[in-house]
Amino acid sequence: MNKKIVFSGIQPSGDLHIGNYIGAVRQWAAGQDDGLNIFCVVDLHAITVPQDSKTLAQKTREISAIILAAGVDPEKSLLFVQSHNPDHANLGWVLNCYLSMGQMSRMTQYKEKSEGKESVSVGLFDYPALMAADILLYDTTEVPIGDDQKQHVEITRDVAERFNSKYGETFVLPEAKVPKVGGRVMSLIDPIKKMSKSDSNPNGAIGLLEDPRSARKKIMSAVTDSGSEVKMDWTNKPGISNLLEIYSQLSGKEYTGSDSYGEFKTAVADVVEKFLIGFQKKHKEIFESGKLESILETGAQKSYEISHPKLLEVYKKIGFLI
Repeated sequence: MNKKIVFSGIQPSGDLHIGNYIGAVRQWAAGQDDGLNIFCVVDLHAITVPQDSKTLAQKTREISAIILAAGVDPEKSLLFVQSHNPDHANLGWVLNCYLSMGQMSRMTQYKEKSEGKESVSVGLFDYPALMAADILLYDTTEVPIGDDQKQHVEITRDVAERFNSKYGETFVLPEAKVPKVGGRVMSLIDPIKKMSKSDSNPNGAIGLLEDPRSARKKIMSAVTDSGSEVKMDWTNKPGISNLLEIYSQLSGKEYTGSDSYGEFKTAVADVVEKFLIGFQKKHKEIFESGKLESILETGAQKSYEISHPKLLEVYKKIGFLI
């Protein structure tokens, strides 16, 4: 039986929020004792839309430290920055030549991100080829994703099958895995929409590095309903259900307190504030330890040791001199 290999990528743009933590980053840490787990800060993907260079560098370090603060152990897992391993871009170019313009133009994420824009980069159009390379370089068996990313794994499988059919068994076909627990954290302002780091209303999300006092205010002003009962009911009480989800995921227990909305919100705010204070302390310690750069450098070296033989195999099969 093949070894379980998990690849996860996250862009260094925007501010990661508690929804990212509950639905993704925390899940990474929880699963790292099972098989090989590879975590990548995908800065090459980030530049498919305009970026400020200083902010991009800062966010790359910041998010790398967030991943470590969430419990990812570099002794157990690989953590590196995408641009530090040239194999990603090199395989991405090769896969370009086995994907069609029609396939790329049908990608939902491209349609959404390009809508209303006067100018769209070729990189944004080509995003799925690079994402496929990220995954296929490591014989990845599982890709933890949100529902909106399923199409990317499908196109990855498609290009892998096409390549395998032409050149013989080369790539493992990965499976998309959507987290069953803690994957649903919604906006505090509009609880029928997912919490998003790109939300135009800053009160909809709570950043992992946000002032805990600001987070408390957001919880206290979060949208609920006109009822008077605190219970999980996503259909009729999405605001209350969202706060219950946040409470249980960050505290590790179910809410059993008063049905008073004011007291309930105070309890949720207490849990969120306590979590942020502890998390930000860990994040600061990682930054001040001076070890972040060496962790990322070691991760890049180890990732290259795994990915480069795969790239050379691909090069040889398509006829490149190696």
